[in-house]
Amino acid sequence: MNNRDLLLGIFVMIIWGLNFSVIKLGVSEIDPLLLTALRFTLAVIPAVFFVKRPQVKWRYLMGYGLIFAIGVWGMGSWSIQAGLSAGMASVLLQMNVVISLLVGYFLLKESVAAMKVVGSIIAILGLVLSVSVTDGSVTTLGLILILIASLSWSITSIIVKKAGTQEIFAFSIWGMLFAPLPLFTLVFLQSDPEQLITLNSLFNRSVIFSVLFQAYPVTLFGYWVWNRLLVKYPLSTVAPLTLLVPIFGLLGSAIFYQEQIGWVKAIACILVIAGLMIGLIKTAQLKAYLQQYKAATKRLITKLS
Repeated sequence: MNNRDLLLGIFVMIIWGLNFSVIKLGVSEIDPLLLTALRFTLAVIPAVFFVKRPQVKWRYLMGYGLIFAIGVWGMGSWSIQAGLSAGMASVLLQMNVVISLLVGYFLLKESVAAMKVVGSIIAILGLVLSVSVTDGSVTTLGLILILIASLSWSITSIIVKKAGTQEIFAFSIWGMLFAPLPLFTLVFLQSDPEQLITLNSLFNRSVIFSVLFQAYPVTLFGYWVWNRLLVKYPLSTVAPLTLLVPIFGLLGSAIFYQEQIGWVKAIACILVIAGLMIGLIKTAQLKAYLQQYKAATKRLITKLS
């Protein structure tokens, strides 16, 4: 990956990491599902009129839009309102990688590499350890909601895979077309309808900034860059960049909300991130590294003797 694309990729990871703090800014003022509905409304309109629809079945677009919007970001935003800190939300949402592995193995009968198993076990240990955090940054409801969001992200990955499209950006835009109306409906059903009737009165600088940031830098710009990198480079080259998201998520929460990162939380986060990193290592690559290390050690011993 050339330096320009690497810097662009890192910039997007910073945006995606800080997004969790921006979500917290918004959900402190309005309903999380309403915030998510506004985000996807602005992200889709007018972009959908300028992006050609991918040649996939409508059911894939509809399924992706509903699960991605309601399952991933609706539940993810709700988890933050439910007391999960922005930093921990950014870390625990990455458990979608482990959940995808389990879904692939048990439901899709996919083979699983040894390194992915090891990495998943380490990440799960980090998840278990995070439950013992007692500084108020992890709540039971928040943890449940973020795990639902992680599961939903895994399901969206399966939908994209089943759709068989190479036009990921167009697929995302057209899929998100099905998100706003169901989200607004859920807001109407589960909360006071006055929120929708008096929507203008709910807007303040915090809400407006949160919605605009999520709609444009995070969703449109972020996914456009990510799609561009995926097309230009192998997945194994691009995927490791996502490990920066929880790091910037934690940093953003510490800077903007003074989230304390004690030893237990730090170890839990390190285990999750390390597990994901180990899962990216291919067994053949590990063998190659070990052989190189063994050869270098032999040369060193020969030279010293």
